[in-house]
Amino acid sequence: MDLLTPSFGLIIWTLIAFVIVFLILRKFAWRPILNSLNQREKTIADSLATAERVKAEMAQLKNENEALLAKAREERAQLLKEARDTKDKIINEAKDQARVEANKIITDARIAIEQQKLAALTDVKNQVGNLVVSVSEKILRRELSDKSEQEKYIQQLSEEVKLN
Repeated sequence: MDLLTPSFGLIIWTLIAFVIVFLILRKFAWRPILNSLNQREKTIADSLATAERVKAEMAQLKNENEALLAKAREERAQLLKEARDTKDKIINEAKDQARVEANKIITDARIAIEQQKLAALTDVKNQVGNLVVSVSEKILRRELSDKSEQEKYIQQLSEEVKLN
């Protein structure tokens, strides 16, 4: 049982050694250990604060990015609408211009047709007049006393004349 119960002197010397080691550790090791722990705690706290700040900045950047994307989509939609409106306007202007030109061409064609018709009628009138004068001249050259002979001669002349 001596092994389990230490003697009084051993307890005293162990206590003295413990106090000396404790004082030495307190003077030389305790402050550096506490300073290291405090620095580590401060570094961890700073890192957590930085992480929170970065997280907040990332959320803000994400919101700004979404706002920019929404604005870009809106601008794109506006540009597409303006392009469609411009396209429709150009097409309508081209159609209107084509209608105006077509109407002008039709009007010019009608005027030309009317002029050609009048020219043809004038030509026909001139030819009829020439034929009448020619027939009259031939009738007058030949003096006929009999009316039936005169009609026969007119019939013969009319057959000779070729109408164009």
